Amino acid sequence: MPQTTTNDGIKLYFEETGSGTPIIFVHEFAGDHRSWEPQMRHFGRRFRAISFAARGYPPSDVPEGVEAYSQARAADDIAAILDHLSIDTAHVVGLSMGGFATLHFGFRHAKRARSLCIAGCGYGAEPDKQIQFKGEADAVAAAIRTQGMKIFSTRYAYGPTRVQFENKDPRGFREFEEQLSGHSDVGSANTQLGVQRERPSLYSLVDQMKALRVPSLIVTGDEDWPCLLPGVLMKQSIPTAALAVIPNSGHTINIEEPDEFNRIVLNFLTQVDCGRWPSRDPRAESKSITGIKD
Repeated sequence: MPQTTTNDGIKLYFEETGSGTPIIFVHEFAGDHRSWEPQMRHFGRRFRAISFAARGYPPSDVPEGVEAYSQARAADDIAAILDHLSIDTAHVVGLSMGGFATLHFGFRHAKRARSLCIAGCGYGAEPDKQIQFKGEADAVAAAIRTQGMKIFSTRYAYGPTRVQFENKDPRGFREFEEQLSGHSDVGSANTQLGVQRERPSLYSLVDQMKALRVPSLIVTGDEDWPCLLPGVLMKQSIPTAALAVIPNSGHTINIEEPDEFNRIVLNFLTQVDCGRWPSRDPRAESKSITGIKD
């Protein structure tokens, strides 16, 4: 079984296919390495495509203590996979929890990122939602511990930004729900408390985002309500960022709209690899509405 060991002794499972420029996929809380199968098949034709199961998600190790889970560790675990595979730099693509990890990978390991694709990123990020989000993370962890993932998943899968997936693709949604139900109770609860609940708000990271120079793409569904305004914030703050919004789509965009997601991301990676991805022209940051008067 392909795996690597992190510097704190956690074994991480990964899969890879294809050859060429490396691209690593980082999954969301409700997903795992299997969530990226449409991307592994698509990008594996052109890239060395890698997906991995985060700590707490079998067949990766499931640490028993919450202290083994954090936003920083989530970012550093991406680097651990790259180290094991002797990869100096890679494109990094993350969704939701994986999108936050991707952004923080850019902060912590910028020289190792060929690009950052930050998708579905923003839950709980708005300042007036922080207290609510922390409370809901506590409630989610408690529900998982008392009910177990098999029961909890039947509620969580039908959240307000996931029903779009069920409406479009009931067969794909059933597969998603089934995989979610098999996640580790301990790992899922600890991930909620150690990673989700404690991550800093995006609005407190504006200065770090302004200093980021890695080519970046922000992707969100237009019905992924918690991610829309944070997506605009990242677009405004990261000088190398573009923003793509997928219409009539919710949170799980890489499997809800795989063809559109793959098209957008492939176009981004192609421009980056050709050296044609731009930084924002300073003239675009005028405070004037028309440009006539600053």
